[in-house]
Amino acid sequence: MDKLQSMSVFVRVVEQGSFTAAAETLRLSGTMIGLHIKGLEQHLGTRLLNRTTRRQSLTAFGQEYYQRCRQILADIDDAESAALNLQQSARGHLKVACPVSLGVHVLTPLLAQFLTQWPEVTVDLVLSDRVLDMADEGIDVRIHIGPLEQMNSLVARPLPVYRSLVCASPAYLERAGVPASPHELQQHRCLGFAHPSAGHEWGFEQHGRAVKVPVNLVMAINNGEALRQAALKGLGIIMQPEVLLAEDVQAGKLRVLLPDCTPPAMPVHILTFADRQQLPKIRLLVAFLLEQMQAGFQL
Repeated sequence: MDKLQSMSVFVRVVEQGSFTAAAETLRLSGTMIGLHIKGLEQHLGTRLLNRTTRRQSLTAFGQEYYQRCRQILADIDDAESAALNLQQSARGHLKVACPVSLGVHVLTPLLAQFLTQWPEVTVDLVLSDRVLDMADEGIDVRIHIGPLEQMNSLVARPLPVYRSLVCASPAYLERAGVPASPHELQQHRCLGFAHPSAGHEWGFEQHGRAVKVPVNLVMAINNGEALRQAALKGLGIIMQPEVLLAEDVQAGKLRVLLPDCTPPAMPVHILTFADRQQLPKIRLLVAFLLEQMQAGFQL
């Protein structure tokens, strides 16, 4: 059987939730749907779906293969659409969402370039560090930092990873000393992000191992720029995105600490709805962002 067709059938089975629903949508028999799935499983040498008389669920391998299949099929659609619609122009309104620091320091300048190139497009940019529901909020394109969740109706395209730095001002370090290891942060005044997932522990990668250490937070703020200002005033040590702190580090206003123990890098993806990704305004924005961001986030 045609492998791409089998992959497409597999994706539709996952998204529709059953062989029967997929068969109706694709106008194939249930037997043919089963043959496509069986052929893929035999080719891969492992099961993709756990099936009972009442329900079906993805195996761990099936979940990973499903995401890869979606990406491959989306890339094929993109290539075909680009060839067929090369002369289409982007126009209309877009709602774009992004975490605050990345949005302020990276996405906003890039959107300015995009809107200059495509003057018939307008953008409503939402900057928020909470996870936004794209359907509920009417968002067309979202930049997501962190692990991906189950998202059957979305397509995710990877961007360079997002890195953080641990920094403090020279004035603070002269007064309090320089920590030589993550565990010494417990004896320092730290400034943290006010978010339930942040807590009073900071994570590091040290010699290939994940390390978590408790920190003494003297101030928690739900805004990275405010944390930066507090650090510049010498209040304490912060762990924040490189895009937020890079200029201060280059200017000597902040000093990078613990260079051998880096905070873990976070994955970043551009999210779009699968059934809207070929609209010229969305397709061209995504292509533009992928091209501009491919070298990394430090501009």
